[in-house]
Amino acid sequence: MLSCVIAIVSAAVDDSNASTGSSKTPVPTNKSGIPVIVNVNQDSRNIEKTIKSLETTLEKNFQQLISVINSTFGGNRPEKPDSSFSSCKEIYVNHKSEGNKAYFLQMGSEKVLVYCHMTSLSACGGGGWTLVMKTDGAKSTFRYDSKLWSNKIDFNFPGGKTGFDHHETKLPTYWNTPFSKICLGMKIGHQIKFILINQHANSLYSLIADGQYRATSLGRNTWKTLFGSQASLQPYCNKEGFNAVGSSASNSKARIGILGNQQNDCSSCNSRIGFGTGGHPDDLNTSGNEASDGPDNGDKNIKAMGYILVQ
Repeated sequence: MLSCVIAIVSAAVDDSNASTGSSKTPVPTNKSGIPVIVNVNQDSRNIEKTIKSLETTLEKNFQQLISVINSTFGGNRPEKPDSSFSSCKEIYVNHKSEGNKAYFLQMGSEKVLVYCHMTSLSACGGGGWTLVMKTDGAKSTFRYDSKLWSNKIDFNFPGGKTGFDHHETKLPTYWNTPFSKICLGMKIGHQIKFILINQHANSLYSLIADGQYRATSLGRNTWKTLFGSQASLQPYCNKEGFNAVGSSASNSKARIGILGNQQNDCSSCNSRIGFGTGGHPDDLNTSGNEASDGPDNGDKNIKAMGYILVQ
């Protein structure tokens, strides 16, 4: 590194000498060998010109030096040598991973900073997970009827650069990123639990935006693991998947999740676990566990922070 600095500074001096045409010349002396000053004003002007040229050249080379330092000691920056990757899995598979953080992903003609989780997520496993959404069950942002589920408009980009915090977000990965797995997480306090859905799709948008029901087959017990011992659902209906709605739209529904009912049908569901939820008994619980009217573990009103990642 020191040799690089010396080389750049030396180049600055050489450039300055070349630009001013200066060269080393003998100092004039008298017959006794005593140095004398000849044409002081002219020499002064030459010195000023040389100094000014040297300052300009040093500034240029200083910027080159900064560039060298940044490229050598850049630290944990989001930029990647090859930012043409379109998913976190591609980064992982190509051995470009630098841990759990934001990376530039190619989304159409743009490069977007997206949080990538490169280590294992308990039930979901590892291999490079791409963040799609973060939903706060205590807020109405992502309730079932929100247009954010059916459009291609992002929400709170900065929230998409960070991991499992409380910043809601919807990224272009919602409509751009194909996958074969979905990792769903629910956070209560400081504890996060995950479940895995094996599902092939061109994007999460393609599964949800049109409002059509698409079934999954995880089973109620798997969905309940998102809330552990606190989870509660009514015993019947058990309609699960994407855009899960009973025969009554005013009752429980979920963009991703499972519904429960006290009767052996799906006509009046009063319990659910999921993301993008709404309806009776609490339409304002938009991500979490809602249960009343005879659920298997007591009435619940748990509003959780939800995380949706794909691979």
